Amino acid sequence: AFNKTVAKDKSLAVGFFQRGFVHLQLEMYEEALSDYHLAFRHLRQNPFIDYKQLGLRHILYAWEVLYSTAAAQCQLQQWEEARATLEKAVVWRPEGRTAILDLALERVQDRLFLEPMQVPPGEFFRPRKKEVEQLDSKDFLGKPKVISSIIPNDEYIGFEPLRPQKQGFYEPRADALR
Repeated sequence: AFNKTVAKDKSLAVGFFQRGFVHLQLEMYEEALSDYHLAFRHLRQNPFIDYKQLGLRHILYAWEVLYSTAAAQCQLQQWEEARATLEKAVVWRPEGRTAILDLALERVQDRLFLEPMQVPPGEFFRPRKKEVEQLDSKDFLGKPKVISSIIPNDEYIGFEPLRPQKQGFYEPRADALR
């Protein structure tokens, strides 16, 4: 499902983030690391993306993506890269609250694995009701109308400018003008 989601929206950072978590659970560590890198890239230097507007009650923070990236690097035994990634996450953490990252740095120093962050279980994209109601089909053309021609023997169907021109074909009969 996440593959289909990110195929439809290649900039959906939270989609890559969630797929990275699934890859970690499936022990597909290289794919998880790639997804976390894509999620961070699609944050586009923003500290967070608020997905509430789209119907997901979750805010994806850059430091969470970096923390999960470090978790994937730990699984791949890339301890120095994980430490560097966590130090980068400290910069992205808002208001200097870095207790969780300090603990993570200690765990990486001791070569202990990290548990990746995830979107809270049970959170799904649920668009607002008014947006879903607008998805009903609308009749923009209206009802068809039959229009008859005053030109005798007129069997042409189409637009007037596209009609082939014939000499004397367009003069109406005298009784049709009354």
